Amino acid sequence: MYNEVLDFIHYCQVEKGLSTNTTSSYKRDLHHYISHLEKKQVTSVENIERSHIVDFLYTLKENGRSASTIARTISSIRAFHQFLLREQRSKKDPSELVEIPRGEKKLPDVLTASEVEKLLAASDGTTAFALRNNAMLELMYAAGLRVSELCNLEVGDIHLQMGFIHCIGKGNKERIIPLGKVAAEAVERYIHKGRPYLMKKKRHEILFVNHHGNQLSRQGFWKILKSTAEKANITKKLTPHTLRHSFATHLLENGADLRAVQEMLGHADISTTQIYTHVSNHKLKDIYLNFHPRA
Repeated sequence: MYNEVLDFIHYCQVEKGLSTNTTSSYKRDLHHYISHLEKKQVTSVENIERSHIVDFLYTLKENGRSASTIARTISSIRAFHQFLLREQRSKKDPSELVEIPRGEKKLPDVLTASEVEKLLAASDGTTAFALRNNAMLELMYAAGLRVSELCNLEVGDIHLQMGFIHCIGKGNKERIIPLGKVAAEAVERYIHKGRPYLMKKKRHEILFVNHHGNQLSRQGFWKILKSTAEKANITKKLTPHTLRHSFATHLLENGADLRAVQEMLGHADISTTQIYTHVSNHKLKDIYLNFHPRA
C-alpha cells in the first residue's frame, strides 16, 4: 500500500501543485495510517473498511493526539481515498462517513503594537546580519507573510518604487501585497548594503540568505526571531506565525475590511480570516472590563 501513497504524494506535488509542507504532512499521516493497517493484517486498499479507520483514530486519541491533529489526519486519509477512487484503484471510499472532530478554535497569540515596535527596534543595526534581520521582521509584519513565503522571496519579487511585493503562497497561488514605507526602506538598505556582503561569490536571486550566501531556512529565521525577542525582553510565546497574526489583528482593529485582509493573507476561505475578528473582540472586552466604571 506504500506504493499507492507514493503515487498520491506525486499527484499532490505535480498535478495539484501543493506545497512541500502540505505534502510532507500527508506523507507522515498516511505512513502512520498504513503502518497501523498492516499491523491489523490489512494489506490491500480494497480491504480497508470504515471500522479500520475508526480504530486507527481511536489509537491516535489514546496516544494523546489533539483534536486538531486527528482532524488533519482524517483530511489526509480522505484525500488519499478520494484519489484512489478517482484513479479507479479502489471501488469505494471507506472514509466517506468518518466525521471530523470539532475542536475548539484556539485564538492565535498576537503581539501588541508596542511589542512589535520593541521587537523591530531590537533587530535594528548597521551590520549585514542586522540589516537582514530587520528587513525580514519589518517585511513579515508589514505584509503578513508566512515564513515559507518569506524564505522563498526573490529580489525580483520586491517592487520598492511601486510599493508592493509579489508572493507565491499555498497551492502556488499568487498575490500582490502592499508594502509600507518603513518596511520598504529596511528592505532597500538590506539589498544595497547587507545582501552583497552575505552573498560572497554566490549568484542567485533568493532575497534572504544565511552567512554562507545560501537561502535562509525556516529554522534559521525561527532562531533569529527567538534571539531578537529575547533581546527585546518579550516573554510572550512567539513563533514566526505570530507576526502574521499580529499583522491581521492590527489591521482589523484599525478598521480594515475583512475581505481585504483575507486577500492580503492569501486565505482561500474567509472563515479562516474571521478568527482575527474574534481576537479583536476579545481585546475590546478586556478594554471594557478594565476601563468601564461599572464593568
